[in-house]
Amino acid sequence: MSKSLCRPVMRWIALPWWAMQLLTGAKSFRDNPLIGSKRLNRLGLHGWRVKLAHRLAARRRRALGRRLSAEDRAQFERQGFLLVRDFLPEEEFAALRQALLARVSPAREMVQGDAITRRIAIDAAMLRDVPALRRLIRMPRWKSLMRFVSSFDSEPLYYIQTILTHRHDAQPDPQLNLHADTFHPTMKAWFFLSDVADEDGPLTYVPGSHQLTQDRLAWEQARALRAPENVDFLSARGSMRIEPEELPALGLGQAVRFSVPANTLVVADTCGFHARGSSSRPSTRIEIWAYSRRNPFLPWSNMDLFSLPGLAERRIVALWAFRDRLKRWVGQPWMPAGLMTADHDRPTSD
Repeated sequence: MSKSLCRPVMRWIALPWWAMQLLTGAKSFRDNPLIGSKRLNRLGLHGWRVKLAHRLAARRRRALGRRLSAEDRAQFERQGFLLVRDFLPEEEFAALRQALLARVSPAREMVQGDAITRRIAIDAAMLRDVPALRRLIRMPRWKSLMRFVSSFDSEPLYYIQTILTHRHDAQPDPQLNLHADTFHPTMKAWFFLSDVADEDGPLTYVPGSHQLTQDRLAWEQARALRAPENVDFLSARGSMRIEPEELPALGLGQAVRFSVPANTLVVADTCGFHARGSSSRPSTRIEIWAYSRRNPFLPWSNMDLFSLPGLAERRIVALWAFRDRLKRWVGQPWMPAGLMTADHDRPTSD
């Protein structure tokens, strides 16, 4: 069969798969021609997905929010994130930090521009060896914050994450650009194990940008109609970028920079606009990093098989192994870096 005939046949074969993805968290305008269809998006497809996902997340959060204080709920509704300083008593935090930074573990690294992101899986072995870590992620308030912001009663994926900035002879870090991770509410959290100075590239977030206002919905619709050809590559993949000068038109102020001391927890809805802040010097930022994203169109918040004890702490290693085997087809940006501690230094000339 000639290539000219093969392409239409393959598109018809793939059509049911692309259609099923419309009721999942699939977000790429570039990789799914239905999601990226200008005709369908003029008819309201992208806007319908955005509105339904936010409506269902709000309903799930109403149920999960009963476990939070009124102050925590109000802070999140207003800002899109929860910031808690001195989350642990000082002595407990110092012991936890010492145990985590002393531990040698298999690490993975990804290079983006002039930054290296290192991740060490918080797996069954680490939870066994560091009881203070196991106690932390099982604390009722910790669990409630993670689940409320994610809108799911699910166990997040946990890593020890290290950000090393200012590699020489590299392009700028794309994570410095304000962006939304996806079109629907989702959760990331940072529990900082090191102080983060303003010069060190802190996390930044635009307060209130998680709210689906009419202005935000109109912006989403306009960007969907431009994608995938007339936007940058990452926006075409569904992680929409926004310029700071666009924020006032959406009724938003500028991003705040989380220059915070160690032992601070930030839990954020990363459908809101956020970025890694620019750093003015070589720096190393170390944190416990959590991530939770499920199908946004599920009407229920629980029934997550992979959150069960015995499975939850083994997901990351299994996911890495899966992508290693299929990297030719699904990609694998996380390269093995060997055994090391989270604070292992890397030369800036890499």
